[in-house]
Amino acid sequence: MERVVDLVRSTRNDVVKKLLERDSFEKYFETQFNKSLSRVKSEFVRRELKELLIMPVDLVHYAKLITQIHESGVEQINPDQEALIYKEVDQILSKYTF
Repeated sequence: MERVVDLVRSTRNDVVKKLLERDSFEKYFETQFNKSLSRVKSEFVRRELKELLIMPVDLVHYAKLITQIHESGVEQINPDQEALIYKEVDQILSKYTF
């Protein structure tokens, strides 16, 4: 089970790192919320995404995914399952839509 949680954390961190590269989260934000981030909000988002990299996996949020991977025995996250990671990122970004 611990390996599955590590897989989820590793995949989540890879997604977050890609969003942090060249501030890709700004374009992602514009696509998801049809708004642009101010410079100040962008700094806050960047900080929160960096904090997410060091946070443990939210076991409640990822419970279904962890169970699916554990039961299937396939230690890989497919693109459909990766959507759950983006949902967590979207929760952070949605705070900056005001």
